[in-house]
Amino acid sequence: MFRVGTGFDVHAFTKGDSIILCGIEIPFSKSLKGHSDADVALHALTDAILGALSLGDIGRWFPDSDPLWENAKSEIFLNKALQLMEDRQMTIGNIDMTIICQQPKISTLHETLIESVAKICEIEKNIINIKGTTTENLGFTGREEGIASLCTVLLNEIK
Repeated sequence: MFRVGTGFDVHAFTKGDSIILCGIEIPFSKSLKGHSDADVALHALTDAILGALSLGDIGRWFPDSDPLWENAKSEIFLNKALQLMEDRQMTIGNIDMTIICQQPKISTLHETLIESVAKICEIEKNIINIKGTTTENLGFTGREEGIASLCTVLLNEIK
C-alpha cells in the first residue's frame, strides 16, 4: 500500500540574523517569525507525513496556542510524525520539497538541507529532493516578506 501526503507552510520575515531551514541555522539578514522556530521546510514535511497518514495537520498536534511549543525546534514535530508513521507500519518512499523565496538562494544550500533531512528521518539522501524557486519578484515571497514551502511525501507499507 502507498499513501501520498502534501504539506504547505508559510512564515513571514522579522528582524534577526538567521533562519532555520530543514533544522539547519542559516546566517541571513532576517529571521522567520513563528510560535516555534518557524522552520517552514520541516513544517511542510511534517504536514505531508501527517496528511499521508490521514492524521490532520501540525496545528492539530502542536497548536500555536499552547505555550509548550513556543520556540520549540521543529524537529520535535517531525519526529512525532515519523513515530506515528512507524506505528502504522509505514516508511518513507521519497520526499520532494520546494522552498519558495527570493533569498536566500536554496541552490547553494540544497545538499546541506538534504543531508539534514536524511539524518532526522534516518533515510538515504537519494530519496530526498529539495529545490528552491523564486516567484519572479511577485507576491509576498517576491517582495521578500517571507518564505513558503511545499512538500510531497510518498509512504510505503512495511512488508
